[in-house]
Amino acid sequence: MPTFEDTEKRTWSIVVTVATIKRVKELAKVNLLDILDGDLIERLVRDPVLLCDAIFAICKPKADERKVSDEDFGRAMAGDAIDKASAALLEALTDFFPTARERANLKRALDVTEKAIGKAHERIKERLDNIDLDNVIDSALKTANASSGSAPESSESTPAP
Repeated sequence: MPTFEDTEKRTWSIVVTVATIKRVKELAKVNLLDILDGDLIERLVRDPVLLCDAIFAICKPKADERKVSDEDFGRAMAGDAIDKASAALLEALTDFFPTARERANLKRALDVTEKAIGKAHERIKERLDNIDLDNVIDSALKTANASSGSAPESSESTPAP
């Protein structure tokens, strides 16, 4: 059973069952079954708030038992905690599907997504490493000077009719 730890050092287990899928759909408006043929992976990767809402819905029975509110849970979700919770969710979802073929397809989809995210991070790093800061600053100053030169006169300097 996949687990993760939040920033408050609480350990949470991620268990995906039919009841879990229904609860997440009701509380977070996320259909975990869209992981196979929808854009759910991308949505969860791009939106950590949506991801944490879904994870809270999964963990809600334990959160209720511990008297941890949605807001308390959210405050304890940042950085590595979100990354570990995401990995735990994807592992639990993979384990949920009843056939080996579905599990294999989901693992392939997750591998492809992970590679795509890795490449995107590499490209962003390359672009940041290759920024010509002097050129960026000069360009910004030219744009600022051009726009300030074309500003309309204030009403104080405009003669009254």
